[in-house]
Amino acid sequence: MKTPTRKGSATVLLVIVLLVSLGGIVGLKAATDRVVRQKLPGSSIIYVPSGKFLKYAAFGYRDLAADLIYLWAIQYYSTPTIDDRYDHLDHVFAIINELDPRFQDPYEVGAMIAVDGAREVLTEARDLSHGSGRGAYARSLIEAAFKILDRGEANNPDQYIYTFDAGHIALMTLRDYPLAEKYFALCMKIPGAPEFVERLRANAIFRKGDLKTAWETWFDIYRRAPDERTKKIADNHLYNIKATIDLAALQEAAAKYRDRFGRWPADLQALVGAGFVREVPKDFDGKDYVYDPATGKVRTVINPWRR
Repeated sequence: MKTPTRKGSATVLLVIVLLVSLGGIVGLKAATDRVVRQKLPGSSIIYVPSGKFLKYAAFGYRDLAADLIYLWAIQYYSTPTIDDRYDHLDHVFAIINELDPRFQDPYEVGAMIAVDGAREVLTEARDLSHGSGRGAYARSLIEAAFKILDRGEANNPDQYIYTFDAGHIALMTLRDYPLAEKYFALCMKIPGAPEFVERLRANAIFRKGDLKTAWETWFDIYRRAPDERTKKIADNHLYNIKATIDLAALQEAAAKYRDRFGRWPADLQALVGAGFVREVPKDFDGKDYVYDPATGKVRTVINPWRR
């Protein structure tokens, strides 16, 4: 008959502990909110402990704690008057990720906030003529985005979206094409990844300057194309790669011709006669390239994307 009394006492004690803990956190928050921001940057978030601590402090309500901190983070990072709000971004989202590793939205949203923050910093740097320090800070935010997405992939290896988002950031924002290729290659291995990820990887290979591998990759995509639309996309890229290779060789040959003879060649065939090329190549459609003897410039007869 004593067991219910013991359980009741334990319940009362737990409630008291929770109330005391809650009162302490509220009091600490109130104290930090009174700190002047100019004196202590980031003062409004110094009361946020680590995820490891909160795992125990949440008394089993880890998912709820992750939800609450996530909602707070959305409000915090959407407040433009907080100048230093990006300083602890990775720490804040690491807490959420550790509390609930399968809570997928914070990975994507955290990375998006980091990228938007980097753009905001760079815009301010241009407007205010700030030096390279702001550029380094923007780069650190991009790195924070990758850290957040890498955690998402590590905690959710069955979800392709994190490596896809990382590849997109590397390709479109950072212009780091080898890194983009790496992420897209990882994404392709995850079940459910869209088929167009392979094309994004092929594009990254081309942009990093590996034309031989780009040609082989796009030719393989063309050969395995499941529909005419995909085949046409691959065909345009193959046209562009061949044109890039051919035009570079012809421009180099024309420059050598001018160095030797003091003038641009009258036509591309003159490059063959002078021994600078074995033959004048044609484009992927079998058409001649367009040459301007006044400037020495060579171009395709049509834009690759308008064929």
